[in-house]
Amino acid sequence: MAATAPSRPAVVAGRYVLLDQVGTGGMGSVWRAWDERTRRHVAIKVLGRHSSALLARFVREQAIRVRHPHVVAPHGWAAEDDLVVLAMELVPGGSVADLLREHGPLDPGTASLLLEQLLLGLAAVHGAGLVHRDVKPANLLLEATGDGPPHLRLGDFGVAAPVADRRFTTVPGAIGTDGYMAPEQARGALPEPTQDLYAVGRVALEMVTGLPPTHQGEIPSHPLRTFVERLLVTDPAQRVASAEAALRLLRRLPVPPAECPPVPDRLGAAPRRRRTGAGVDWAGWAAVVVLTSVVVGCLWVLLGWAA
Repeated sequence: MAATAPSRPAVVAGRYVLLDQVGTGGMGSVWRAWDERTRRHVAIKVLGRHSSALLARFVREQAIRVRHPHVVAPHGWAAEDDLVVLAMELVPGGSVADLLREHGPLDPGTASLLLEQLLLGLAAVHGAGLVHRDVKPANLLLEATGDGPPHLRLGDFGVAAPVADRRFTTVPGAIGTDGYMAPEQARGALPEPTQDLYAVGRVALEMVTGLPPTHQGEIPSHPLRTFVERLLVTDPAQRVASAEAALRLLRRLPVPPAECPPVPDRLGAAPRRRRTGAGVDWAGWAAVVVLTSVVVGCLWVLLGWAA
């Protein structure tokens, strides 16, 4: 989807200075921006094509207020002319999808560490009465920890909904991403936390095999096999009932220490921002001073000669 934001830095709502585009999604583009109010860099999601359905999702996402170390949810929004934006924390280490694309299957320890962090984040989301409904590697963001242990942040709440809320479910039709949706979710069932846990199972299997759901087969012999089997149960009544229960199961498994592939800063240094508001354009004033000095000097020479 084409970006809605201009190609040059722009200021939205007199506060957010858009610097550079860092990603795209189903709802629009994601930009690195400078928040003039908090004086720090943030991520700004810019709404793409304006339709009633997209706008409803956009406004619903900005209402998500889950504060947790393993969740990145919107903390503000603004609108100006044809721009509607969400503001959230900037997470510069890419995603688990990037990690899998670059490194292939993850070692059991690293997969277990990332899954534990994901379940901690989901426990907070479910505890707030919400179902994420789109748990997948691309929505599992990573802090730039370098050679240190990875730090996962669950993001993109564009299709999140209150538990078992009919207002955010359409039947027939499925809301989520093919392959990661639980069978009942794909049939249009009301939102339930166990649907997110099925998606965690698919993500876990992708972590240990390097294969997306469309290419996944039998669960291989692996230290995390019991965990994956309990989450990928077709009948939601027989599936692990909560993120906390899944976390307890995961922590009981004999998993070796994590080898932890590096997570670099994928965004790099931020572009220089232009001064906004009533700030002084020092470069412009410097040019004026130089030009004035030249003119004065020329006049002095001419007048001196004339004398």
